[in-house]
Amino acid sequence: MNKHIKHAALTVGLAIGISAYGSAAFAQDCTTKIGAVLPTSVDWGKPIAATAQYVVDQINEAGGVAGCQIEMVLRDSQVDPKVGVDAAKALVDLDGVQVLIGAVSSGVSMPILTSVTVPAGVMQMSCCSSSTAFTGLAQEGKTRGLWFRTFATSGVQAAVGAMVARDRGHKSVAILYKNDDWGQDIGKLIAADFESVGIEVTASVALNDGQASYRAEVTEALKGQPEALYLALYPKEGTAAVREWISLGGTQNMIVANSLKSDEFRDNVGLQYLGNTVGTDTASPRSESASAFVEQYTAHFGGAPSGPGLANSYDATMIALLAMEAAGKDADGAQIASMVSKVTDPSGTPITADADGFKQAREVLAGGGSVFYQGATGNVRFDANGDVSAPAVTWGFSDAGTKELSFISLTDVDAFMASLK
Repeated sequence: MNKHIKHAALTVGLAIGISAYGSAAFAQDCTTKIGAVLPTSVDWGKPIAATAQYVVDQINEAGGVAGCQIEMVLRDSQVDPKVGVDAAKALVDLDGVQVLIGAVSSGVSMPILTSVTVPAGVMQMSCCSSSTAFTGLAQEGKTRGLWFRTFATSGVQAAVGAMVARDRGHKSVAILYKNDDWGQDIGKLIAADFESVGIEVTASVALNDGQASYRAEVTEALKGQPEALYLALYPKEGTAAVREWISLGGTQNMIVANSLKSDEFRDNVGLQYLGNTVGTDTASPRSESASAFVEQYTAHFGGAPSGPGLANSYDATMIALLAMEAAGKDADGAQIASMVSKVTDPSGTPITADADGFKQAREVLAGGGSVFYQGATGNVRFDANGDVSAPAVTWGFSDAGTKELSFISLTDVDAFMASLK
């Protein structure tokens, strides 16, 4: 576990104490709770939660939201849909939250959205769920305008995965994907994108959670003797599958989704087997606001943000709190959701992603104006479905964790995705 992860884990562990101390320290007469359902029991989930708590601490230091201190009630999803739904129900029914941050996995966010937040009228803001199924749900009017995410859809990672395979000269590839909403979505998208660039998909095999072995699935994927393997898995099943793959003589030419951007996966598989692995991820633009986030994050946590979803977690939490400020005290989830457009308005006053920016936003909003949030992931703009667009990066594993290999601008991502269609 690297220094950043350790520090982030400690931050999560102290989150409740910090929040309570903050409320007492500022001696305000009210506290507003928000909920968070995030995977704090896995190594890559701890920093995501710590980043969300960092935003809450910044805003409390800046005077809170609508005159009240914010308490983030954090519950662990364990990357399990049932656990996530139970956690969300407790936050809504027992803690009375009107805003829910989470989840990370699309397979957890979807049942929370459909069975908890939408029926209860609670706004849900995810940092990291990328399934295109959410877009379809929004288009059908079934999210009731309560759903937003600061992470681009699976379509971006799928397209970049196909770009990587094409540029590396692979003629055939097998796909192993997690058998949940996210895995099924990206598995379908990447298969289509591989075919679009002339790469044969020799097999596309789903992996279920909790199996003692994935030998049968890996053996099936190996039958076509693919030149490369694409992985849309999380670290636990990803580790087990890759160990089987390598032991059975599978290629070390691997392309992986950002879900495997994990020290746990790297260490348990072994760096010596991952030298030909290229990962994909969405990215922050090369902008002043994104650079400012890296600087403040590094100063606070003692290390640069290196795990998946950290900038997205920061923006998800900050935008949710800005919308709460715009909606006013005692606003319900629908009222808060309706204010998201007012705090991400391209014609509004630009504000920075920090406590000073929040203070400025408070003044502008109080005067009847709107603001344009300049975030850790750039100038965040949601479409009618609560979706955002983003540039992308490719990355590889290193002794220190991961290293960026290339940056792909939003213009280039959009152009490549258009060529696939």
